[in-house]
Amino acid sequence: MTQAQETKQRDTNEEAIRFALFSAHEHDVRFIRLWFTDILGTLKGFAITIDELEGVLRTGASFDGASIEGLAREGESDMVAMPDPSTWQILPWRPRENSVARLFCDIRTVSGEPADTDNREVLRRVLRRAGEMSLTYYVAPELEYFHLRSSDDPRPYDSGGYFDQSSDNAGADLRRQTVLSLEEMGIPVKHSHHEVSDGQHEIDLRHTNALTMADSIITFKVVVKEIASQSGGYVTFMPRPFTQSNGSGMHTHMSLFKGDKNAFFDSDSPDNLSVTARQFMAGLIRHAPEITAITNQWVNSYKRLVPGVEAPVYANYTAGNQAGLVRIPAYRVDKEDSIRIEYRAPDSACNPYLAYAAILGAGLEGIENEYELAEPLTRDPAGMSASERQAHGVVQLPDSLDSALRIAGDSELLNKTLGPAVMQSFLRNKRLEWAEYSRTVTDYEISRYLKLL
Repeated sequence: MTQAQETKQRDTNEEAIRFALFSAHEHDVRFIRLWFTDILGTLKGFAITIDELEGVLRTGASFDGASIEGLAREGESDMVAMPDPSTWQILPWRPRENSVARLFCDIRTVSGEPADTDNREVLRRVLRRAGEMSLTYYVAPELEYFHLRSSDDPRPYDSGGYFDQSSDNAGADLRRQTVLSLEEMGIPVKHSHHEVSDGQHEIDLRHTNALTMADSIITFKVVVKEIASQSGGYVTFMPRPFTQSNGSGMHTHMSLFKGDKNAFFDSDSPDNLSVTARQFMAGLIRHAPEITAITNQWVNSYKRLVPGVEAPVYANYTAGNQAGLVRIPAYRVDKEDSIRIEYRAPDSACNPYLAYAAILGAGLEGIENEYELAEPLTRDPAGMSASERQAHGVVQLPDSLDSALRIAGDSELLNKTLGPAVMQSFLRNKRLEWAEYSRTVTDYEISRYLKLL
């Protein structure tokens, strides 16, 4: 970063601090929640009072990082939560009197250096790598989830179907309230609708830079759950909570821009895809098995990545249909900004910071090494024989968390992209989860074997 850029950043930061202090006074804010996430993307944080706000905005707040999964290295404990003043927002579901605000924080060491285990810093590092290529990474996720009656009564909150617009649909009322709350917090929504399964909904966020979007996804999950809770309901982002239903994905539309020009667009190409776009897609496809442990990090994630439930199973791309891991959505030929790539593997329970870092890292690898992109498949690879898939260079995604972790553990790309400290912590946590799952007797085994054997 040049001296001029550093000066501009300091000026922007100071302006954001002044706005936060002004907003706190105007909205009678009494408490401020300092938010950050652990290695799994679980929201963590602590609260400060209004009297502490200005000091914390300028120097941060110390806390014990050793108790947060994956945040402190071995032998470390004290960490500093440094608020990002640009993320200041009032929580709309809290009372207006003595109101509550939130700030996302960057995690630093006590010496003031960015912690290499901080999720935001991991993503920021990959964004800087793209920036060195004069590229800005934009994303727009489609977030799916289930509204349930309660956590103790996991029946769907409604019985709507795909795109249903019934006026007596209780789930639609909650979805509408959620959208209004998101927009009140500065998170613009593009679409919202009922999904295929009973109680399943989707809200699509409008594209923005990846770091802002990762913060927005964390906020999104809090808002959806809070709105449901106020009505006595419950929301789950579990990748596939019901055997008889589709799972909940986080299909992500993405593009790279050079300045104000879409780097994925080329008017001279027959399909309007630039060389950069094709190389980026080739990187996604080649490295998809490696990054699946990051984009699909739970045991249950692999109950969604199966044939027949509108989720990808193979690493391939298509020009229009929904069968591919990577696809090119329909776009307006007179609007070059609309051409984009959709990556369909992630589920809405992933850690968005690590997921977007891994996805971008895979795409940049394709650009830097000039990967060749194969022709798009016109058939669903699930209907092809193994030899046909092999002839087309189509590989299967991992079919279990264990398989995904084995591939990720050998990945040079992930080690470079996420950093050794994050990878070691993530793999350790996930291997413990797989070991626990492997020795747990499930309801399936009881119903299948108890009377039979």
